Amino acid sequence: FWLKFFSMGKAKQASPKRPEGRVATAKKQFAKPSKDLGRDKEKTKLSAQGSDPQSAAEDSALQQVEFAGSVEDVQQGTVAADPVHALSVPRHAEERKTGDRVIVILEKAALELVFVKGVYQLLNVDDHKTILSKNQREMTNIRPDITHQCLLTLLDSPLNKAGRLIVYIHTAGNVLIEVNPQLRVPRTFRRFCGLMVELLQRHKIRAAGTSDILLKVISNPVTKYLPDGGRKIGLSVAGRLVNVRDYASKILLDSKTQSVHVPPTFVIGAVAHGDPVQDAGFGGDYVDEKISVSNWGLSAACCCGKVCNEFEQLWGVL
Repeated sequence: FWLKFFSMGKAKQASPKRPEGRVATAKKQFAKPSKDLGRDKEKTKLSAQGSDPQSAAEDSALQQVEFAGSVEDVQQGTVAADPVHALSVPRHAEERKTGDRVIVILEKAALELVFVKGVYQLLNVDDHKTILSKNQREMTNIRPDITHQCLLTLLDSPLNKAGRLIVYIHTAGNVLIEVNPQLRVPRTFRRFCGLMVELLQRHKIRAAGTSDILLKVISNPVTKYLPDGGRKIGLSVAGRLVNVRDYASKILLDSKTQSVHVPPTFVIGAVAHGDPVQDAGFGGDYVDEKISVSNWGLSAACCCGKVCNEFEQLWGVL
């Protein structure tokens, strides 16, 4: 018994003491919040309640301004802070013929249906090579992907989002399509084909849950939807070489002299080869002037981008 009691006493003496410094440090960590923390909470409450008049005024001023630059540039006055007013989506045909807008017509677009295995499909060179070769059709002319690329460029542009762009599609089969500026073009070509098949069958595409018409087949000719007295310009390799910025600024200066702003019309061929601007039955019937925008041959989507970009710069659309 005494041996056991003696060994327990030695074990108690050998156990280390608790360090007092660690306990003190832990107590300091759970101390009362400092004055700075209280001030931070007060600032947070003020900003949440909007009771700081100076910061609230600055935030509201910056939210109301559309500018081309940083916040510092606007505060220093180095960048013009005049807001660009977006135009409303035209509801009637007459509204499409007036205002600070640009009209783009995609001529000779390859949008054609083919009946394969009991269903209609959009004829294209990738999926229907056998059908095209049997019917002796030129494969380079069956390119609906060009129309898809052009619509993506046009409708995704800031010019269209500002309500300043009107788009029509005139197909190689003499079908005229009116495009709503609010249409969101499918990102993939496969879904675009499905959309065009539905349009060419039903002649109308409505937005889900609303009565808005996004795509609609309308009657020919396209000239009755263009403004009277407006310039009809065709983009062609054989046209007069111009600087697009200077040419667009001259159009805007000429329109200011008129009592009503008349939108210009640009005709772009949605083809891989050929020149629909000069072809009879297409742009050759109504185009007043032919211009070339580059020393090199450009794709149709690139031409659409150049036209949109120049008018965005001139109108300050960002």
